[in-house]
Parts: sequence; structure tokens; C-alpha cells
Amino acid sequence: MSGMDAPTGARFAAASATGEDWRATVKACLDKLGPVDGCNLGFLYISDALAADAVSIVTLMRGVTGVKDWVGTVGIGICASGQEMFDRPAIAVMTAQLPPGSFHLPAPITESIEGFEPETVEWLKAHAPVLGLVHGDPRNPQTHEIIPELSDALGGFLVGGLTSSRTNYGQFGGRPGTAPVIEGGVSGVLFSSEVKVATGLTQGCTPIGPVHKITRAQNNIIVEIDGRPALEVFKEDIGELLARDLRRVAGYIFAALPITGSDTGDYLVRNLVGIDPEHGLIAIGDMVEPGRTIMFARRDLASAQADLERMLGMIKKRLNGPPRGGVYVSCLARGPALFGDDSQELKAIRDELGDFPLVGFFANGEISHNRLYGYTGVLTLFL
Repeated sequence: MSGMDAPTGARFAAASATGEDWRATVKACLDKLGPVDGCNLGFLYISDALAADAVSIVTLMRGVTGVKDWVGTVGIGICASGQEMFDRPAIAVMTAQLPPGSFHLPAPITESIEGFEPETVEWLKAHAPVLGLVHGDPRNPQTHEIIPELSDALGGFLVGGLTSSRTNYGQFGGRPGTAPVIEGGVSGVLFSSEVKVATGLTQGCTPIGPVHKITRAQNNIIVEIDGRPALEVFKEDIGELLARDLRRVAGYIFAALPITGSDTGDYLVRNLVGIDPEHGLIAIGDMVEPGRTIMFARRDLASAQADLERMLGMIKKRLNGPPRGGVYVSCLARGPALFGDDSQELKAIRDELGDFPLVGFFANGEISHNRLYGYTGVLTLFL
């Protein structure tokens, strides 16, 4: 996805720091940021080890910087340029100076969208097309429905992800005068056509067989594929070695559901949640129905590296110069769990696109366009 004419004066700055004392960590970030005069939007990602102090962190950031509007969330891991901070107290912050009126923070959404508050309605009338950077609470069962509804209601493109945490699930998407930390819904920021962006999606899994059609299914249980027992087709695709010991497919082989109408061969990766050898059934982590297409996919480092390089190469072709700033949302199962513990995933972005202000986090699910993905990375660049 790309868009929109750029504001020539857009300015971004980013900083990150680690430390168990939230005050000292905020101060370290602010010292690295330097002057933020004129900045009017802040992006903030904090590790779940500091989530209990989120209200204090946001309040202090607002007070010291003078930036009133903030967006972001909590992550088990967070991102900075060329750096991944996992399982340790950390903060990543980015400030931006954008044209007045070029962005808007709508009220958080906790259930089905029936309409926007008047302020958002007025902003949308005056500004289109729209990119939305949004964060969702994975504990809210309606989050999966809110994302496509929001994209349709906006007529725009969404990027972002679901909060990941072992403690508090805070999001930072409130306007001045509202609670600095919210939970339970979907929040974020909308950008008008004055803010030029480019986005890319990279998959963490590679298809290992042809596209099939589900011919019998109930809820998330697949009974038949191509008119044959589902498990029989699955075994053919994964090969004899894995088929002899199905315990080995856990965390390695996944279901991939092709997206109808995608001009890039895009697909949604879903976990295998059960196999019934006696009845030849497969259960996956999504609802399916007869007529839906399905593939099976393999998750491994080589596949993920190759697709990350592909995505970065494609997005680089759309750039006329270095990005002004960026946000990267990656899956919790990527990062150190897949690429290794030396920040290889974020270093790949820096090595290909340069060292520019960037923040982000490792999510419980990634948002791109109007869908919730898994095992992917979503990169948003401000140009």
C-alpha cells in the first residue's frame, strides 16, 4: 500500500532505553530524543515489565515533551532501529512534527462499529484517503470483527497489531483530557493524505503444496479436502518423513488460507490445533466452511529471511529517499524465536533501508489492510 502527497516539513526523532526504574528509563529516552519543539504526535511502546507504570510513563512523556497526542501499546518485545528488546524493561519512543489537522485520534472502539463520534465524523469528511495505525486488545473477542469493520468504515488501510503482555494490556491512544492508558478495545491514530506512507507485509511461512479446496468442514474442523479425507491430503503435502511422526509438525507446519482477490498471492497463516488420525480430521485456529481454499505452509528461518528480503526490496523501490520515520510490528513468534537473539530481524530493515527513526513491538497478531495476520511483519514508513 502506498499513498498520498508528503508534507515537506515532516520531522521524526526516536530513542530507546532499557532499565528497571521507569523514571530513569524515560529520562534516558528524553535525553536521547533531544529537542522536540514543534512535534505534535508521539509513538510509544513499552515492555510488559513496565506496563504497571504505563500511566506514569505516558503522563511524564506528555508533560516533558509538550506533545499531547500519543499512540502505542505494550509488548513482550519492543523494537527500535536495528534493535529488539525482549524480556527486559524497555521503552521505545518516537516523536513527529506533522501538519496540523493531518492526523486524528478517534475514541477507542470496544464493540461493533455503529458510527463514529461527531469529531471523528467531521475529520473524516475533510480528509481522505486514510491510513490508520491501530492497536487492539487480544482479550476482547470482538477485536477480530472490529478490524475489518473499521477498515470498511474508514475506506482506508489499517496497520498495527494486538497488544502482547503477561501483565497489563495497556494502549496509548487517548486525546488530551482522556485517560492516558486504555484497555479492552481498538485504538490508534488516523492519517490524512497529507502524510505520505509506504507499507509492506512479510510472511513467516512458505507454502509447501498446491492450493486445495475444503469440501467438508464444521466450525474449525476440516473433514475433507478436494473430496478426500483432510489428513490424507495433509500427509501428502508435508511429505513421508513428517507424515510418519505427526508430532513433529507442531510449530513447523501451519494452515494457510489464501485471500480471495489478492493480487500478491497473500494468505493468512493459522495454527494447527488438532489432528485426529482415526477419523482423518484436521482442526485449525480459524473458522472455515466448504468452498474455502487452503494450503499448508512451513515455518523456518530461511523462508522468513527470504520473504523479509523480498518485502524490503519491494518497498525500497517505492522510496525516493530515506524514510523520515517508521513503525514495525512483528509477530511474537518471529524476532529471537525465529531469527536469533542478535536483533537480526530489525538489523535487516536497517541494513536495507538505512538508519532512520523507527519504533514498534512484537504482537499477538498483526494488522494489515483489513485483516488480522499471524507470523508476519508489518512495516510502515513515513516518507
